[in-house]
Amino acid sequence: MTEYSRMAKGRFVSTGGIKVINLPFQPDSVEFWNFSAAGTPAQNGVPYAYWDSLMGQGTASAQYFNATPVLSTGNVTSGGISTFSAGQLLQFGPTLVVSDITKASPASVTTTTAHNLVSGDVVILEGLFETSTTGMPQIAGIPFTVTVTSTTAFTIPWNTNQSNYTVISGAATGTPRVKKVLYPAIYFPGTTVISNITLGATTTVDTASAHNFRVGQEVAFRIPQQYSTVELNSLPNNLTPGAPAYGYVIAVTDYNTVVVNIDSSSYTAFTNNVSVDNSVGLSFPQIVAVGDVNTGGTQISANSVLYPPPQSNPIGTVDVNTINGPAIRGAFVNNTSQGFIIGNGSLTGLASTVLVGANTNVIYWRAYLCDQSIPS
Repeated sequence: MTEYSRMAKGRFVSTGGIKVINLPFQPDSVEFWNFSAAGTPAQNGVPYAYWDSLMGQGTASAQYFNATPVLSTGNVTSGGISTFSAGQLLQFGPTLVVSDITKASPASVTTTTAHNLVSGDVVILEGLFETSTTGMPQIAGIPFTVTVTSTTAFTIPWNTNQSNYTVISGAATGTPRVKKVLYPAIYFPGTTVISNITLGATTTVDTASAHNFRVGQEVAFRIPQQYSTVELNSLPNNLTPGAPAYGYVIAVTDYNTVVVNIDSSSYTAFTNNVSVDNSVGLSFPQIVAVGDVNTGGTQISANSVLYPPPQSNPIGTVDVNTINGPAIRGAFVNNTSQGFIIGNGSLTGLASTVLVGANTNVIYWRAYLCDQSIPS
């Protein structure tokens, strides 16, 4: 029977870390071929793997090359292939203890155990009091996109090298913790916390996590007085009372930097050097998407796909397709994620075999959702 079956296929270039594939369904079986590993046989290469939901989440059966190299087979019992569904609310990974946060720009965070993050993941920090009156509670609760520097360290795009921040150390009284946001782009562009603003004839905005804006996106600002640049706020509008003041994105520098067409030359300089006393209960400065359908999104030209599905840009320059069908980019995109994950686990007894392959490996995959599962 194939009346309700679904199939999808694709390719990606491995980074050596786990790979999340968004789909408009949750598959019950997945297979993939590592084109690079199959084309150049070498010890510990994994050219093919298969997973079925009856095998259990995080498992897989795979082929691998031994030392000869001759093709053999084995199983993955953890860190294999699994499915996911993000739901409507934020979900979090395990809570890890933080041993240190430096005063630096960007700030560096160290965990007491391996964090298992990859660059582009989003995290939230909490418990950031060094003493009852010092520490870094100013950044507690902000979603940060991380850049991984080691198995127990990563940086966050925020300047903590300021007078009101105190180094977090192992002696901290607040039990500093960090947890991963599993599906940070359920809705995007969403509301993004501002980490810095550069004033001028145009306004450059740096964000703590991926903004997912496109050129042409209409935006508004929500900046509490403690961060100083309140002139950017959409209300009040001194030129047209009762109407909000908006700007437009005119350039996207990278995943967390945009340029807006607002002349802020005469505005008050931005600061996030908020005191510990004033940080408790304080709202964060935000840049938000506004409007319904606007000129943002992929340009439509003679050789482009007409109305492609909206894409997110978590880090770097590689866009990620959402689960949506063809659409014109609006202010907010519903991206309630589901699909499957290829992990970086190893075959049993073969620690050097990495299921998702090595960095730059080209991998082709197919995913299926079948009408029926026949019981044994």
